[in-house]
Order: sequence, then C-alpha cells, then structure tokens
Amino acid sequence: MSLSHPEHPNLIVFDHPLIRHKLTWMRDEATSFRAFRALLEQIAGLMVYEVTRSFETVEVEVRTPMQRMRGWRVETPITVVPVLRAGLGMTGGILELMPEARVGHLGMARDEATLEPRAYLNKLPGDLDAGPVILVDPMLATGGSASAAMGMLREAGASDLRMICLVAAPEGVRRLAKDHPEVTVYTAGLDERLNEQGYILPGLGDAGDRLFGTT
Repeated sequence: MSLSHPEHPNLIVFDHPLIRHKLTWMRDEATSFRAFRALLEQIAGLMVYEVTRSFETVEVEVRTPMQRMRGWRVETPITVVPVLRAGLGMTGGILELMPEARVGHLGMARDEATLEPRAYLNKLPGDLDAGPVILVDPMLATGGSASAAMGMLREAGASDLRMICLVAAPEGVRRLAKDHPEVTVYTAGLDERLNEQGYILPGLGDAGDRLFGTT
C-alpha cells in the first residue's frame, strides 16, 4: 500500500508491512553490510511494483499452448538511472522485476563544505524521451544531488520522470517539489529532518558505506 502525503503532494510514502519491517531492520546499526545489501534490493523490488503502475501498455496478440489470445505489453523502453554509488544497491531489485529495462548511470558527489552536488559521470541512453525514466538513489537528503540529476536527465531528453528513494528528508522533498514539481517521489520512509551536516535524522547512516562495507 502507498499513500500520498498531505504536506507533500509530490510524495508517495509506502505503508506496506514488509517494507516497514525491512526498513526498520536496515536502520539498525547492528545490521551487517551483507544483510543491508539484500534488504535494499528487496525493498526496491517491492516499491517498483507501485512506481510502474502508470506505465502505458499496448494490446498484443499471442498464442498460448491452447489458442490465440489478446494480452498487453509495455511497449516503450524503460530506463533505470541509479545515482552512484549507493543507487546501484537498489538497481538489482528493480531489474529482477523489469529485466528488460535499460540502465544509465549518473555519478554525483556531494561537496561536504557547500553540501552542493558535483557530477563526475554521465552515461545515459541517447533516446531518454522514448519512455519512462526512473531515477534511483537510496537517500533524498538536501535534494541537491537529486535535483541536479533530474536536470541532467531533462537535458538528455527525458520527459517522463519519477524517483525512487529509500529514505527522504522533508527538506529534500521540498527542494524537488520546487525545482521539479512534475516529478513524483516514491519513498519507503519520510524522516524527521536534516542535521547541521546535511545527514538525515533518524536516517540509517551513509547508505553507500553500509551497502559496500566501507564504514
């Protein structure tokens, strides 16, 4: 189950018991990177089912072992774009549900002094306007990196955009609503706030470090 948030019209918060259970497990500082990695993939797979609900389908004819019939297929190409490096941890779970999706990559690093993003990698398909694009990043904190990534995807031609994140801060949600009001953000948890260093509270720490065991 997913719910629109009354204070953030561009935000969908998942309320599924399995997602809530797995997210709580991920927040626990005692959870190992191996378990963290598996849980992140599992949550991403659970979330993408709802995220793709509005994808357009076309009617097609196929033959079953018994007879011919009419069915439906998603005709346009789907592109998943993880923000490196932590976004890679969600990509596997999404591709389990959509193995036909293409994968672009955006490398965004945060300047710890200004908290503003800088891009170091941009590798995307050449026809992003051909179908829906899903931006993937576990943490939506200040919203700077996500907003910059959205801008890069727009410049590359993307017109049908949405974002999946594991945990979001209100500050980041508001930033995206201001910079990209047409984009819906899907999250497993809306947290309380950012601290002075720009980290989400209560959060779950640095998702990339916990994912790859580099804490």
